[in-house]
Amino acid sequence: MAIVTNYVTAQPPKWAENTLLVWSMFGVLAVVSLGLFFWERRLASGAPDGGRPPVPLGRIAVGGHSMNPPTVQAPVRGREAELERIGALVRGPGGGMAVVCGAGGLGKTTLAAEAAAQARAQGQVVVWIRWRDDPERLGQDLAQAAHILGLPESRLEEARTGRVSLVDAVWEHLATVTGWLIVVDNVDTPARVGPGSGPPAAHRGWLRPQGGGVLLVTTRDTTRQTWGPDADRLHLQPLADDAGAAVLLDAAPHAGTAAEAEALAVRLGGLPLALNAAGTYLSVPTSRHRTFTTYQHALEAEFADLLGAEHPSAATDPAVARSVVRHTWDLSLDQLHSDGYTLARPVLQLLALLEPAPVPRTLITPEFVTDATGMPATAATVDAALAGLHQYGLLRTPEADSSAAVGQLQLHPLVREVTAHTLTRPEPANTWLTAFDDHLARAVDAVAGMPGRTGWPTARLLAPHLPAHLDRNTPHNYSSARNALADLAGLLGAAGAASEELLLRRHILDSDNRVLGPEHPAALTGSNNLAAALNDLGEHQQAAELHQQTLTDHERILGPDHPHTLTSRNNLAAALNNLGEHRQAVELHQQTLTDRERVLGPDHPDTLSSRNNLAAALSDLGEHQQAADISRQNLADRERVLGPDHPDTLSSRNNLANALNDLGEHQQAAELHQQTLTDRERILGPDHPITLTSRNNLANALNDLGEHQQAAELHQQTLTDHERVLGPDHPITLTSRNNLAAALHDLGEYQQAGELHQQNLTDRERVLGPDHPDTLSSRNNLANAQARLAEAGRRRWWQRGRRSRST
Repeated sequence: MAIVTNYVTAQPPKWAENTLLVWSMFGVLAVVSLGLFFWERRLASGAPDGGRPPVPLGRIAVGGHSMNPPTVQAPVRGREAELERIGALVRGPGGGMAVVCGAGGLGKTTLAAEAAAQARAQGQVVVWIRWRDDPERLGQDLAQAAHILGLPESRLEEARTGRVSLVDAVWEHLATVTGWLIVVDNVDTPARVGPGSGPPAAHRGWLRPQGGGVLLVTTRDTTRQTWGPDADRLHLQPLADDAGAAVLLDAAPHAGTAAEAEALAVRLGGLPLALNAAGTYLSVPTSRHRTFTTYQHALEAEFADLLGAEHPSAATDPAVARSVVRHTWDLSLDQLHSDGYTLARPVLQLLALLEPAPVPRTLITPEFVTDATGMPATAATVDAALAGLHQYGLLRTPEADSSAAVGQLQLHPLVREVTAHTLTRPEPANTWLTAFDDHLARAVDAVAGMPGRTGWPTARLLAPHLPAHLDRNTPHNYSSARNALADLAGLLGAAGAASEELLLRRHILDSDNRVLGPEHPAALTGSNNLAAALNDLGEHQQAAELHQQTLTDHERILGPDHPHTLTSRNNLAAALNNLGEHRQAVELHQQTLTDRERVLGPDHPDTLSSRNNLAAALSDLGEHQQAADISRQNLADRERVLGPDHPDTLSSRNNLANALNDLGEHQQAAELHQQTLTDRERILGPDHPITLTSRNNLANALNDLGEHQQAAELHQQTLTDHERVLGPDHPITLTSRNNLAAALHDLGEYQQAGELHQQNLTDRERVLGPDHPDTLSSRNNLANAQARLAEAGRRRWWQRGRRSRST
């Protein structure tokens, strides 16, 4: 969305505009009279009319101000690709227009100055113009640049007398001349460039892409609508970690190691302005902090003094404001406010009070803005404010991987931090945070009430912002805030978002222990839920230890027959089974089943769950026939009690199919898995984690049936979906990749299988640790694939030898 300011004023006649501009240039033209003398001699000596006269490559000063690029004081790091794009445009035959854009502090001017230095070194004529929010001055400077490049006095006379438009005369000449680079720096108000009003995209004003050389513009306005499709936009991003470290080491080479510099660069978000400020500070011998590490630690307590310090001249001198981290973004916010986007600053401040993670767009509603700030807001004005912040590079909209993604908003970490520090304390922050907590709770209620998996993407975005919500509401509103976290954690668990669930479960338990005490029933439930989340993440040992502690506490506080105690014992058995302790797991499941049948009755859903879990543990123990018999009984009971489409019924059918497959009944198992998959796709949706588990199990059964090609294709589809839905590092995703590799191995694709096993081993060592059972399994599978690959290689060598001998 382009932000355009419309100025309704009486327009002077065109001839008057041109005459005024030309007369204002007389003083400027006198400065270059000596140059004109030499150019006229060149023309008189036979240079073809309209050819480029020799231009002095020394320093240019006109009307008392320099038109030379600023000197770059240090190597420009991490911008090699952008410099190459500009360089290619400069070296190319066609000329054009490049727009270096992005938020304040990203080093746009520095990049342009380096590009100018490189162009000048290649023999290009370089003219540097500073935009001063003055269209008339810009016209004078561009006319002077054209005059330096040979625009004849006769043409200027025509403009002076109103016979031609000055802007057209300038660009008609620039279109015929090559070998130049004109930089117009800091065009942050492009709608004012002129002549007239409107953005430069029309290409009728002072900034055009039609020159024979290159026009390079730097700006905070990032939108294509402003600059048009013919401009080559270079949208700068923060520096990569290694480039940021190099900036720090250039400025303060004795302040620490490359790794320490990189850690500080990450903390500063790769923002060149902040990196230069930190490097300059560290290079001063009298600074209190002299190393990258001590500076990084000091930021936590002294941010306002180090990067958030005010400069007394910033309010009156835009050049100062651009160079100070504390003030650089105020220029954009002031511009947005003057253009009528009065909600831009308060919306930015609201976002700064949240955590440094993406925020769901649906959270920033007109009601929320009004409740927090007291300012009237509508959907249109909030949309405009967000669009303006995005246009000036202050707000990112990260793209999510999932097709079911929701809109996201994210601030650069330093934009967020500086903005949060500048808010008046305790107001308005406390009032705004109260509104935040109210609307966060509403957002959780909304996603929890969404059907199916429609609320999952929003739930994942809300998760990082909920722990602070609980902390702010402790102890005065603890119960409702805790329930909000618990509800969201449950939704995340259903979505397979184990990492996000773990974050909330851990915070709930820590808060319960501190506020309610470790023996409170809610704290015991929190401990059980945290252990279950650890189990889902593959941390089976840690989960089993926590489940054992929770079971002991439940038995002591609630008694051995309490339903919560029985649930705790069931969950301990599940963790032990995942840990490979199948015999102990079977014994615990059998004990829990017996107690549930006695306490709850044989048809209670929890009793049926116990029977299902016992069958699964028996199957893992190798007791496949007994597991199949129990699963068949349990399927019949669940169909009778819960109905054929209940998720638990489908789970029983899945487990019966697994038991039959282990018994060698691969055809029957594949048919049951296919039926279960079809039902889960219909009831839960094709992307539900449990549906993906069904597809994985069907592929395993097909592979055991000898349908290796079909199994491999199905495993590939499942792996792709797991990576998209759960992420590439989720334990279930890693299992999916392992199963694909196994199917490829059985298909004889040993090379591809080995590569997948190698990738999986590396990821499991990093995610689960080198001694995790799944990691050990990956290491064994890789060794098998490598052995088969070597054996196949020896066989091919022997066969080639036989053919050679028989010949």
